[in-house]
This record gives sequence, C-alpha cells and structure tokens, in this order.
Amino acid sequence: MNENKSKFRWSYLVVLLLIVLIFVVIFTNNGYSGKRITGGYNEVVELINGRQVENEDGQLVTEKVVEVYYNDTTMYFLLKDSKYTERFPDYADYYINYRYNDGLLQDILDYISTYNAGTEGEGGEVTPRPDADKVSPTAAVDGVNAWDIIYPILYICFGLFLVWMIFRLLNSTNKGAMSFGKSRAKAYTTSKVKFSDIAGTDEEKEELKEIVEFLKAPKKFTDLGARIPKGVLLVGYPGTGKTLLARAVAGEANVPFISISGSDFVEMFVGVGASRVRDLFDQAKKNKPCIVFIDEIDAVGRQRGAGLGGGNDEREQTLNQLLVEMDGFESNEGIIVLAATNRADVLDPALMRPGRFDRQIYVNVPDVKGREGILRIHARNKPIDENVDFKTLARITVGFTGADIENMLNEAAILAARAGRPKIIMSDITEGINKVTMGPQKKSRLVTDRDRKITAYHESGHAILAKKLENTDEVQEVSIIPRGMAGGYTMQRPENDNSYRTYNYLMDEICVCMGGRLAEELIFKDISTGASNDISQATKIAHNMVYNWGMSKNLGFLSLESSDQVFIGRDYQTKNDFSEKLASEADDEVRAILDYNYKRAKKLLSDNIDLLNEMAKLLLERETINKDEVDMLAEGKSADEIAKIMEERDRAQREKEEKFRKEQAELQRRAKYERKLEEGERLFKRGVITEEELNTIRKAYQDCLNGKTEDGENNVNIVISQGKTVEGEEQDAQNQEKTIDGIEKSENDNKVSENDKKDNDDKGE
Repeated sequence: MNENKSKFRWSYLVVLLLIVLIFVVIFTNNGYSGKRITGGYNEVVELINGRQVENEDGQLVTEKVVEVYYNDTTMYFLLKDSKYTERFPDYADYYINYRYNDGLLQDILDYISTYNAGTEGEGGEVTPRPDADKVSPTAAVDGVNAWDIIYPILYICFGLFLVWMIFRLLNSTNKGAMSFGKSRAKAYTTSKVKFSDIAGTDEEKEELKEIVEFLKAPKKFTDLGARIPKGVLLVGYPGTGKTLLARAVAGEANVPFISISGSDFVEMFVGVGASRVRDLFDQAKKNKPCIVFIDEIDAVGRQRGAGLGGGNDEREQTLNQLLVEMDGFESNEGIIVLAATNRADVLDPALMRPGRFDRQIYVNVPDVKGREGILRIHARNKPIDENVDFKTLARITVGFTGADIENMLNEAAILAARAGRPKIIMSDITEGINKVTMGPQKKSRLVTDRDRKITAYHESGHAILAKKLENTDEVQEVSIIPRGMAGGYTMQRPENDNSYRTYNYLMDEICVCMGGRLAEELIFKDISTGASNDISQATKIAHNMVYNWGMSKNLGFLSLESSDQVFIGRDYQTKNDFSEKLASEADDEVRAILDYNYKRAKKLLSDNIDLLNEMAKLLLERETINKDEVDMLAEGKSADEIAKIMEERDRAQREKEEKFRKEQAELQRRAKYERKLEEGERLFKRGVITEEELNTIRKAYQDCLNGKTEDGENNVNIVISQGKTVEGEEQDAQNQEKTIDGIEKSENDNKVSENDKKDNDDKGE
C-alpha cells in the first residue's frame, strides 16, 4: 500500500517537471534577443539602407544592417557597431517571423542581392558597393537548429506519459479518479468471530450451521442431490447481531469474507452500480468458496416500479444486475450471498424468491435467556462485582438488543472508572441502562425547590399507581434527577418477556400515565405542563385499542387502520376504508376509555394520599429510589426509616470497596517484596551482599506476610541499592581488566611480530 502511494507521488512529480520544462521552452526566445520587426518588408528595406532613429539620450543615430541570419521561420539582423557582434546569431538586434514559403523570405533575399550589387548611375552604369557597406546573408544549416529537435521529443514524451497515467487510472482498483466502476467491497482473508462469541440467537445459529457445512463439505450434500443455497437473508431490528452472525459463518467455515454496504452500489453516474455488482462477483469468483455479505440491502433492493415518476432508475439497473448475478445463466457455485436488512417489506419479490435468497432468517430481539448469555459474554473482560445478578439484569433489560447490552456495560465500566471503583457494581449497570435508554443525568441543571417538589409528587403518582394496580409492570427506579428531556422519570420493567398485551394491562397502563397529573391536582390543586408526554402516551394507547386492536365495547371486532408503516412508493394512494360516522364513533370510544381510567386512577391515588406524601418526601431527600425502597414504602415504612436503611447500605458498600482496595494494595506490596527477595538472593549468590544483609531482606518479607508495617522497607532498599552499586562497580572493574588484558595482548602480539621480522632479516643476511 505504502509502496503504491510512493510510486504515485513520483508519477505526479515527473508530470510536474515535464510541464514546467515545456512551459520554460515555450515561453523563452530560444536564446535569441532583439526587437521584433512589425513593419514587414518595408521596415527591413529601411534597415538595410540605413535609417535615422533617436536613442535613449535623444540623439540621432544610424541603424544599418550589416549581417543577416535566417532559417525556415525567422530572420535575424545585426546592425553596424552592434554590441552583439561577437555573439551573433545567438543574439541579434532585430528579428522578423514569417511562415514557411510565404514569399517574404525570398523577397528580402532578392533585395539584399540587389543592394549588394551596387547603385545604378545616370548613364546606366552600375557602381559596386564597397565590402564595408554590403549585407552578408547566412542561411542556417538545413534550416534546422537544436530546438527543432528538442521540441518534438518533449511533446512526444509528454503525450506518452499522459497516456500511461490515464491507463493506470482506468485499471486502478483504489481511489483513482476513474475507478468509480470498481467494487468497494472489503475483503477479509478469514473472520475470527465464532458462534461461541454470540449468544441469544440459538435458533438462528442452528440455521446458519448448515451453511457452514455446505461450505466445508459441499460433496456431502451434492451427492444426495441437494442444492447449495445461493443466498441467506438476515432480517431483524438494528443491533440484533446480523453482521456478527455473517462474520461467524465465515469464521466457522474458514473461508474468505467479502463485505459491502448496499449504499456503496449507488452512485451519481449511470451504470456504475451494475458495474460494481459485476466487479463484486468477479472478485468473489477469484476467492471461492467465499461469503459475500451485503449490509443494508434495502438501499439497492427496493421494489422496482414503485417510484412516483417514470424514467430510467439507476437503482433498478443495479438491482437487475444483482438478480442476474445471483441466479443467471452463469453458475456461481461456492459463493454464498448473505444480506442483512430491517426492512424486508420493501424488498423486490424477485430478490426474495427461491434461487436467489433461498432462506430468510429472522434475527429476533433476544429473550431473557439470550440477554443473560449476551451479558456474560460482554462481561468476560470486565471486573464485575460478585453481587451483580445477571439474571436480574436480563429481566430488567426487556427489549434490549445485543448492541444495547454491549453499550450498557461499556457505560457502566466508564461510570465505575469515573467513581474510582475497582469493580463494576450493580448501581453502575442500572445507571448504564438508564443512560442508554433515557440519556445521562443532568445534575448540573438548576432546578428550583418548587419544581423539585412538583417533580417528586408527579413521579410518586406514577410509581404508586404502578405499584397498586394489578396488571402493571414492576417499578424498578424512581428519580427526580433530570435526564434527557424529562425532569424526572419512573422506570418500569416487566417480570418476563410477554409477547402480548392484554386489555386489562393496557387499561392499567393508561392509569399509570395519568398518575403524575392526578398527583399534582390532588396536592397542589393545580396542574402543570409536565404531563404532556403522559397525555400523548395514554391517548396513543387508547387510540390503538379502538382503531387497531378491536378492544372497543361498542365497535367490537373491527380494525380501522391497515398498517403502522407506509411505503410511499407503494402505498401513496392508500385511502381510509371507513366512513366519517364510524370515525366519529371511534373517537368517542377513545375519549370514553380515557375518562373511565382518569376517574379510576384518581380514586386509587386519593385512597393512598399518605403513601404519596411519604414517597415524595423520600425522593426530595434521596433523589433516586429503587424497587426495594418502593416495596418498603408500600409495606408502611416511613421515609425517615428507609432513608436510614439506604444510608447504612451505602456505607456498607463504601466499606466493602475500601476493603477491596486495601486487599489489592496488600497484594501489590507482597509482590514488591517478593521481587526484592529474589533480587537479594541473586546478589547473595554472586557474593555482592552478605548473609546478614540477605537475612534483613528475608525478615522484611516475613513481616510483610504477617501484616506488619513497612518499617524495614528503607533498610531493604538501602541493602539492594548498595548491592547493585557494588555489582556495577565490579562489572566496571571487570570490563576495565578485560580492556587492559586486550591492550597487553595486543602489545605482546606486536612484540612477537617484531621478533619474527628480526629473525627473518637475520636469516636473509
């Protein structure tokens, strides 16, 4: 990658140098100087005959041509007594340009010949001119100079280089200007994700294990006449792990994994999408068996002909090419296409038929067992307190996807680190849940005492109705700390993953929504704007009960709405299938449901006014209470008693954390003394320290094991530091001795060499 970028930079540098050189050549005068003759033939005749002109000082001087140099396009003139005499024709006083064979050159040469012949007298005799007055014309050799050769060579080189650059850009698969027709798929040699890294999708994994078997041993199935599935469509809510499942299939099968997004096919240029589809499958054929994963395929696979206008649609061309590649005349055996979407309802039917996407696997939101497994997987590398109950967390995280759970635990880890805790405790995780669902707490927001009191009674009204009504979810947390757009909140979590909501459950939910407004009305004899979201939620539930779910006593088993979501390209002409009279009756039913529950909730809250006051008091003091505190209030305990219990619980938690920190510090201290004891024993073996000094280190280590203070630490540090100093000095001395020995050995070798030389000389004599 870096080598290619380096080559590309050198290419640009060479192009720049060539362009600069060509501009220099074009805008220079090829080594000649002088003034250009604009008067044509007549001005040249004047210069040959001699003319009077004013110089820079205003004096009259004579300009007369004495020498001429010419080639096919230019003629250069040298004047008498010119400063360019020695450097002519490289430098000249005047020059004139003409086109090849246009007659001007020949006219000037003819006149020069006539001028040099002499002057004609009155009697017709011709008097030759002296040599000093003659004009000497000189022609260029063959009419060509050095620049006539250099010019074409430079132009040819530059043209060839431009052709090479364009060819390189056209064949580049990277971010070249001409590579928009290439696929932007990211190829991975193998995936490291396995099925064991995924929880909460047991049925989905079982479906995909067959795909893995197809990729590992296709002959096992083809021998029985089974056809390998060409495509698998993963459908599910965002964050349920569709992409992760695709990676796991590639990881289990140990085959290449090619990933691309549906939006990468769409471009402003016509035909680019289809070209990228072809290039994607060409790339897959080179790496088969492999998996091609198209994320968010609804960006390119929407129904054809669903637009509001006519004309040719680039997206439809891309889809057509995808359909052909998946199930066309050419066989793509060994290539399995996995795709993911959360809008399967808008996909084209041709894409969904067998032979293209043979299987549709619905990746559902994990149930309570799946959430527990996901929690344990994401908690592997995190220090979790032993009091954290994963079963409880799985129960209160109803509706959470795998991505939500991972984000929740990450937020909990950040909160624990911010608080300086060595482990993640339950309160960190519950706060992480709230942060993911409702946003962070805004404790810095300035809230007046009056607003705090209104919020406390408002949230207490919700919590009491949720606690007293029979068919509602358990209250998990009540807080008056602003979070997101809300001034406070009451969080309810179901005990189990019920897929259906009953009539009585919905009626009680409407009552709970009305609790905040009713509490304000009962306590303050006034109402505020804080119930706007509650009113909207209650109205929506009642509307759906009447219009969608057939829960109206008067209208009965009747639905007045066809779909919750409208695909404009297909459903823009959808009309209501009921009359205005029926709509009026339905609206009356919605109002009747709301009025009935308002009266029912008001009576229940009035009967528990003392509980309302106690809960509001506790909220004003502690700001946040949990399920345990709500249960104790419902059992009749006062706010003061519960506040003391909460304070004692917080103190026990702080003591526990402090004890854990001390244990960690003690373990670190013991590890430090173990290292010092090992260092002392090493120094003793080398004879650097004495046995008495080693015993000092051993005694300090034993005191550390017995939990005594670190009184002997200074002595241990002194012994070890002195030992290392002595060891270093000995090492230096040894190195110095080695150096001296080397010098002495070198001197002895020189002496032996001199003696041998002397003996040889004696023998020679």
